[in-house]
Amino acid sequence: MLELNVNEIKTRMGKAIESFKKDLSGLRVGRASLSMLDQINVNAYGSLMPLNQVSNVSVPDARMLLVSVWDNSLVSLVEKSIKESPLGLNPMVEGNVIRISIPPLSEERRIEITKIAAKYAENARIAARNIRRDYIESVRKLQKNAEISEDQKHNDETSIQDITDEIIKKIDDILSVKEKEILEN
Repeated sequence: MLELNVNEIKTRMGKAIESFKKDLSGLRVGRASLSMLDQINVNAYGSLMPLNQVSNVSVPDARMLLVSVWDNSLVSLVEKSIKESPLGLNPMVEGNVIRISIPPLSEERRIEITKIAAKYAENARIAARNIRRDYIESVRKLQKNAEISEDQKHNDETSIQDITDEIIKKIDDILSVKEKEILEN
């Protein structure tokens, strides 16, 4: 009799949560953080490169980011990538250093950011559900091939659903905390 690998399912679904947390860390919530610019890519040297591979990002204070671009020829490309990002930032160039002032968020922008966070949460839920679907299909296939019993199939499907429910609850809890943080700042 084949055993369902619960840890494998939890690990795969856990990756959806990690990806969701990474997406949320890039959202601007009224104060500067290094991870804000993680999702910005720069078209440099003929390919898209993460910002942190062409520059050094620092946070001198709560409302300021400094981006020190290593190659002077890339400064305008980095500035363009920051301006065109969905973060709504306005970079100021001073030589090879780009200063980004983080303005306080308007109520309208806070609501917009919570909608983006909700979209990230839904993507994470979809990823978890896709993993659930894959495992349930494999369990049904095992039962169809008479490798496991009908009872085993039912128990495995219940276990997979319980894990999925647990992961989706974690995603919802993380989203709830993030929304509260965005709306209160």
